[in-house]
Amino acid sequence: MNEWTVQTWLGAIALILLLIQAPAAALLMARLLRGPGRMNPLMPAETTPDLLDTVSVVIPTLNEAERIGPCLAGMTRQGHEVREIIVVDSQSTDGTVEQVKAAQEQDPRFRVIQDDPLPTDWVGRPWALHNGFLHSSPQSQWILGIDADTVPKPGLVAGLVALANQHHYDVVSLSPQFILKTADEFWLQPALLMTLVYRFGPSGSDSESAERVMANGQCFLIRRSLLEQMGGYTVAQNSFCDDVTLAREAAAQGAVVRFLDGAQVLQVRMYEGFRDTWEGWGRSLDLKDASSVGQKWGDLALLIAVQGFPVILTPLLAAVTLLTSSVPLFWMLALGLNAGLLFVRFALLFAIRPSYAMNLAEGESWSFWLSPLADPLAVYRIFLSSVSRPTQWRSRDYSTMA
Repeated sequence: MNEWTVQTWLGAIALILLLIQAPAAALLMARLLRGPGRMNPLMPAETTPDLLDTVSVVIPTLNEAERIGPCLAGMTRQGHEVREIIVVDSQSTDGTVEQVKAAQEQDPRFRVIQDDPLPTDWVGRPWALHNGFLHSSPQSQWILGIDADTVPKPGLVAGLVALANQHHYDVVSLSPQFILKTADEFWLQPALLMTLVYRFGPSGSDSESAERVMANGQCFLIRRSLLEQMGGYTVAQNSFCDDVTLAREAAAQGAVVRFLDGAQVLQVRMYEGFRDTWEGWGRSLDLKDASSVGQKWGDLALLIAVQGFPVILTPLLAAVTLLTSSVPLFWMLALGLNAGLLFVRFALLFAIRPSYAMNLAEGESWSFWLSPLADPLAVYRIFLSSVSRPTQWRSRDYSTMA
């Protein structure tokens, strides 16, 4: 091909990239720029008289014996704003119930109930939470869902409820500090986490609308009166992202919903190794059960344009630039845009670093700084999740719901 043909083709390719990526980049930057104005991370607080016995905690469990110990210990250290801690067990066979009963001997606020057999139109987690809510004390003003793999720090519940009362929030959930152990976890998990930041902005920032509300069921506080009004967890009964589904429905009904940074008061060890992270985190990361079809595919398109493409296109565009005597202006603009997006992605590592317990990483955290290289893989995982629905989860068969 002659030089004019090469220039034409390069210009056309670059123009297409710019038409796809430039609007997506503008939307991304508008979301990220909300970060400096977001609320500060939640801090622990002491129990005050007005908080006494206002919270019922519900912990759903199914074979959590290897992980629930730190959660039970953390809940024991919460103040007397916690009226009761209801562990809703789904017929565990690994000693989970025995651990809870042992904790009950030291702290009478613990009690165990067994949920009824799972209905065919329910997912296990919202079913357990719903049963815990139904068995909770009507005197409690708040229901707090806590996952068994979390490590609550002293002052978590008091700080959470005090903040909700102060700002008249109806629903508050927290992003935790993640405990990762291996280099492959530190490489993949931050890339998956970044897909949430790119779609919904940093935790603590205001949501664009009820349809863009974000939530985390690992620590999910909701007013009892609101939950009663919504019929418990029935609005999220068949959702694999029940936390986001419930929060968005609450926001649509006019409730004040906030998603805050809880790294100072909550830690979590979710998955072990690359495969577990890939399968577990990717199970519902697309949030399709809480989103419209247009929102699901629009979010995926955004991720492809601003997270999946830059790490691949930047070196390719740069290589062609170096190997070609001259390139059109559009080509240079496309190179600059992708290089800029890649720079922003690496810069964001410093922003999300507090979300990881680096002191517990045992020397494996070095790959965290290379996690942007996993971005195309993370976006691909979102795609796989978007086109399929889980048929099995935590030993339960959901094939009839697919």
